Amino acid sequence: MCKVGKGRTDFSKASRVRGGTRKMKIIAICGLPGSGKSTAIAAIKDLGIVVSMGDVVRNEAKKKKIDPTGKNLGKIAKDLRNKNGAGIIAQKCLSIIEKLEEQVIFVDGIRSFEEVNIFREYWKLPIIAIIVDEKKRLKWLVERARSDDPKNFKEIEERDRRERKFGLNNILKNADYKLLNDSTIGDLKQKTRELIMNLLEDY
Repeated sequence: MCKVGKGRTDFSKASRVRGGTRKMKIIAICGLPGSGKSTAIAAIKDLGIVVSMGDVVRNEAKKKKIDPTGKNLGKIAKDLRNKNGAGIIAQKCLSIIEKLEEQVIFVDGIRSFEEVNIFREYWKLPIIAIIVDEKKRLKWLVERARSDDPKNFKEIEERDRRERKFGLNNILKNADYKLLNDSTIGDLKQKTRELIMNLLEDY
């Protein structure tokens, strides 16, 4: 197993491919809510397929006919992990990936070392973290107003606390690559695409 450690990850041990039938290039992209992660992913959608860990949770809400508010989704994610282990959402993503024909896959929403190490049983999984100034992030998050987004700063704090409790801070700190979202949308997209192209070439 190729586990996350301090600094850049040694990918030499991650040589196996799930099922042993085909090689896939899988890259994780992470960031706190409102960091610009969705913008970064939008710049590379044509290069592969996106598997969203958040969508796994939203699908659980749909199955249970629960309103997909941020609070409800957070509770579902917590309950899934408490009942089935910290890596359960990553395991559900593996089941999705196994059925895909694409060779390039972007995993959106890694939140813990446990999830990372499940993927790294089979693939390199370089991790890209989107980093942004905290004041800008909070402003963008309020302006975005997605259905599952927090509606005020108190709710933002509650969501951030939940994400960090899952382990996201450690993932951001130990990411293999960090993209600073400190300029324009176009700049973030360009930086993301250039990095992804380089990673795919050397994968």
